[in-house]
Amino acid sequence: MKKISLYAALPFFFLLASLLPAQVTEAQMDQLLTDTRKTFDVPGMSVGIIKDGKIIYAKGSGVASLTTQKPMTPNTLVGIASNSKGFTATALAMLADEGKLKLSDPVIKYLPEFRMYDQCLTQQVTIKDLLTHRAGLGLGQGDLMFFPEGGRNTPADIVRKVQYLKPEHGFRETMDYNNIMFIVAGEVIHRVSGLSWADFIEQRIMKPVGMTSSFGSYSRAAQVSDKISAHAPVDGKAIAVPHDWHEAANAAGGIMSNIPDMLKWANFLINNFTTEDGKKLVSDALVQQLWSIQQPIPVAKNNPYHTQFYGYGLGWFLSDVYGYKQVQHTGGLIGTVTQFTVIPELKLGIVVLTNQQSGAAFNAVTNTVKDAYLPVKEKRNWLATLGERNTKMLADVENEKAEVKSKIAAFSKVNKNAAQLAAAVVGTYHDAWFGDVVVTKQGNVLRITSMDSPRLVGSMEAYSPNTYVVRWHDRSYDADAFFTVQTDENGKVLRATMKPISSITDFSFDFEDLDLRKVK
Repeated sequence: MKKISLYAALPFFFLLASLLPAQVTEAQMDQLLTDTRKTFDVPGMSVGIIKDGKIIYAKGSGVASLTTQKPMTPNTLVGIASNSKGFTATALAMLADEGKLKLSDPVIKYLPEFRMYDQCLTQQVTIKDLLTHRAGLGLGQGDLMFFPEGGRNTPADIVRKVQYLKPEHGFRETMDYNNIMFIVAGEVIHRVSGLSWADFIEQRIMKPVGMTSSFGSYSRAAQVSDKISAHAPVDGKAIAVPHDWHEAANAAGGIMSNIPDMLKWANFLINNFTTEDGKKLVSDALVQQLWSIQQPIPVAKNNPYHTQFYGYGLGWFLSDVYGYKQVQHTGGLIGTVTQFTVIPELKLGIVVLTNQQSGAAFNAVTNTVKDAYLPVKEKRNWLATLGERNTKMLADVENEKAEVKSKIAAFSKVNKNAAQLAAAVVGTYHDAWFGDVVVTKQGNVLRITSMDSPRLVGSMEAYSPNTYVVRWHDRSYDADAFFTVQTDENGKVLRATMKPISSITDFSFDFEDLDLRKVK
């Protein structure tokens, strides 16, 4: 899922007269959204703020789609992506309260077919491990099984293929963000409850919370006209791109929602997982587990919110900001990113939904609002600060790409064995969890296609004696990759590895986790 690039320009800030929370005015918020969209080329965004049970702000800004030019409203549906993970964790806590499972139970108790690469770990991985990114898999490892949209894997396929993912870390050694294990968690919910993940979320959580406009999957919102188009930068300008989500990964990020419903969700959480009619969906004991750090993450020194503790709970990032507990998550797909924040002690909730993929945009909004309610003494212009960092980051990325392009051009002038290597590279390559990748030659052009993820189609350009650069035909991916072959002493290609050419590539394009063995 979309990597969130942090940090964002243009003058805007709240003046804090004292340590008491400043009032966030509608006019200030309207201007902030306008300036943020302009700074980061975001066609549309919607923002909601709830404080002490009252909605302080709930508005949209810009357009929901550059294609239709429909306005972005607070009611416009947006894929909240990984903000769905909190719902998955809540569902499992509810089942635990009902005595149908324990979070400490091994996964194989409910999914006997589940296997890890190391069979010793198969018996040890618990439901809690699924929800804390600590089972040893690497950042985004295995995401290509569902990302980008259009792949053939079902949730059952993904559960079965976990055994082919060689962990990059020791078991419970570190936290490395991973979506695959949340898909496995969704299958536990399905197996234990008898309901699909989406049905459970809609019936058991959304309905009692009052989220009447939300859906457990993108496909269920197909008939709703008021929803965003996704937008991604291509050649430096945001354009509309296909909405990207794979139904197999709903438990990791499939929910469609809007500002009114997400504010109801925020208020429900702030009120200790209690609905407006007084029904408590999760016991205090399970809430404590959900919102306690299970896997710590190092804290940067001199951070802007005096944070001393940071880590992942069960489906949530947890930290302290100026002495208050913050519960937060972000979500990202190709063409959209979102951010959800609650500070329970302040009874404050902030929701930012966008139809572009700039994490700097939502950070500029969230941080500005947070500063209005926290005892921040200094005046901080988040929009300017994050904008400057974003501009520098994009310039660095363009330099990376330009260097690769220059090396391709230089190599083309001296490459004497282009035809011979191209002929050797043509063929079918197999990876145990990703499936077959086929390289063909059409005229003078090498073409690469994934058989199980058919939207991954591209052309290959020679970069060095044993490496090509794959340029995907869908330019919104921003995920061009090196394709490096290994040969035997006779020049026969045995295998290939891949890795992104640029640091901006979304971690869910986990090409570096592929081990492509040439099979024919």
